[in-house]
Amino acid sequence: MRAGADITELNAVRKHISAVKGGRLAETAYPAGIASLMISDVIGDKLDVIASGPTVPDTSTYQDALDVINKFHLAGRAPAAVMDVLNRGRAGDLPETPKEGNPVFSRVINTIIGSNRRALEAAQREAVSLGLDAEIISYELTGEAREAGKLLAEKAVQYRGPKCLISGGETTVTVKGKGKGGRNTELALSFAMEIEGIDGITLLSAGTDGTDGPTDAAGAVVDGSTIAKAKGMGLNPAEFLDNNDSYNFFRKTGSLLITGPTGTNVMDVQIICKT
Repeated sequence: MRAGADITELNAVRKHISAVKGGRLAETAYPAGIASLMISDVIGDKLDVIASGPTVPDTSTYQDALDVINKFHLAGRAPAAVMDVLNRGRAGDLPETPKEGNPVFSRVINTIIGSNRRALEAAQREAVSLGLDAEIISYELTGEAREAGKLLAEKAVQYRGPKCLISGGETTVTVKGKGKGGRNTELALSFAMEIEGIDGITLLSAGTDGTDGPTDAAGAVVDGSTIAKAKGMGLNPAEFLDNNDSYNFFRKTGSLLITGPTGTNVMDVQIICKT
């Protein structure tokens, strides 16, 4: 995660070092029937990726897992036990995760009961009920958080007149600094830097589980005055961004959104209000 792997890449590894992920729960329970109720925290609601697909056929292989390790140059840093399992699996000494057509899935029913799409559509309905002109501009916001912040800022500036722009998904942060933060606070800081001095634009970016990375904040709320306020306090926004220290930046400016744990997770939500 710290190297910048996305959820599909992370799960390819997880599935192959777990006794329950990648369809292995269904394999263990077979021939019992299973009704799996899923809350999706992945882009596109892919069943085999949600919670690493414990009751779903796995499309990845041991080789795929090793490719992820090698892509991010982690072979020398991964635990020896992990590398041993992956290498033994690739060599055929350990069984693969169960695939499509395996009878262990013949009595499994998988149902998605919560997702980011549903959260965004609920937010849109609520915004409309408040009299706002609300539009969902993306169900699949991905990529580096700071780049996503720039993209959303550009869209916000382009729109004319009052508007509520809603998006969701899950970005990534390639950690290069030594600061503290998460996807949403990094996105929000990047957004704030792009709209510095522009009146009438406010962004909320938050994790629906109430936790943004290794912090107690769900995210942050920023507007065109956020950066000016920070500079007035002697803070250098660019330095905080470069150090991946967005949490401490917003802690100092009082812009953190702290909700506490929500008890669920359907990725992240961004709401832009333009007046």
